[in-house]
Amino acid sequence: MDVLLAFTVFLGSMALCLALGVSILPALLIGWVVFTAAARRRGVPLRQLMKASVSGVKDSLIVVLILLLIGMLTASWRASGTILFFVYYGMALITPRLFIVLTFLLCALLSYAIGTSFGVVGTMGVIFMAIARSGGADPVVTAGAVMSGIYFGDCCSPAASSMALTAAMCRTDAGAHSRRLLKANLLPAGICVLLYGALSVRFPLSSVDRGLMTAITDHFTVSWYTAIPAAVMLLLPIFKVRTKLAMALSILAAGLVAVFVQGMDAPAFLKCLLLGYQTELPGLGGILKGGGLVSMLSISAILAISSTYSGIFNLSGLLDGLRDKLAAGMERFGEFPVMLVSSVLFGAVFCNQTIAILMCAALLGPAYKKRGLGGDRLARDIGCSAVDLCGLIPWCIACSVPLQVMGVGAQALPLSFLLYLLPLVTLVKDRLQAKQLKKFPDS
Repeated sequence: MDVLLAFTVFLGSMALCLALGVSILPALLIGWVVFTAAARRRGVPLRQLMKASVSGVKDSLIVVLILLLIGMLTASWRASGTILFFVYYGMALITPRLFIVLTFLLCALLSYAIGTSFGVVGTMGVIFMAIARSGGADPVVTAGAVMSGIYFGDCCSPAASSMALTAAMCRTDAGAHSRRLLKANLLPAGICVLLYGALSVRFPLSSVDRGLMTAITDHFTVSWYTAIPAAVMLLLPIFKVRTKLAMALSILAAGLVAVFVQGMDAPAFLKCLLLGYQTELPGLGGILKGGGLVSMLSISAILAISSTYSGIFNLSGLLDGLRDKLAAGMERFGEFPVMLVSSVLFGAVFCNQTIAILMCAALLGPAYKKRGLGGDRLARDIGCSAVDLCGLIPWCIACSVPLQVMGVGAQALPLSFLLYLLPLVTLVKDRLQAKQLKKFPDS
């Protein structure tokens, strides 16, 4: 009864926040209170619960640091013209019968560079949607291509907070985890290229408004120098430079470009790192404003509070029954199918990608360990399921925010191919590998 009451209060609070269109932070705080109260009712000392909560917050600090760096990175790329570099040359590449597939590829490239789905949908996604609407292409198909592109980087980019969170919770190296997920994404992304290529021919662009390109060159220098921050972020992790250092060096490179190429004052650049990039330039303000350390404070608080839940659940046994059922399910169906079901369940209930990752790691991690599977495999399975599948749940923030930004509804989700191709391809690969091992156990 205590579990049912606690979850009823928590889910009601979450639903109210979503209905009002406000941050879910109050709902998470209410959740911490009711789950702590339920644990106290079961006899867990308050001191132990506080200690577990503090430990969860400490564990989250590694990812919080990356989140703050991401905020500064996106602001620095706005100031340096790096994002506009992608926009400008992306638009220059657009041809009527390649529009949809180029939308996917360019969004995937930018999301891999900066690791944020929301940042890309708020810049390049907005632009491609405007081009689609003004040029006669289908906006729903375009939105599907954008969704696939932004979640390519959100899943496997060295700068992605979801990737870093998964690696931290599963106690595995973030760089190696990023490379594993990139490899896992290659086949699904290749299939997406074929599908969006066919849709590009089926839904061609009738015209392209070059006015935005003119606005960019009127106010910014769009040279290859502006691509240096992106090159730093893309190349350094390949040489196994740690993610945080690569991001810091990319921010430094962006600062040099902003000051010496774009003519920005150094104090103004430092201010934009903290408060975000601000501009009132006609035609550009809507796509350039934002970023900065302050933009990540809310999501950092959400992460910190969410990280306390697993400790409370472990001490109180509130979810022991569910954990045992999931472990039993692995015996019958295997690890990844249970991970798929768990990802959808936690994403749908908690409406949040971050909590879905945390819950999958906390509840399924012991079963993976018992079955002789390490943190690398656990992290891979979470990265190939929870991260993308939350983008397919209409009331989940990972889905509702990008769709709202693009001005489309859930009808774009069936066309967001990568979000379900990655889990599907991973499932098929695992099944084939299991059959191979069963047939040739010594191979």
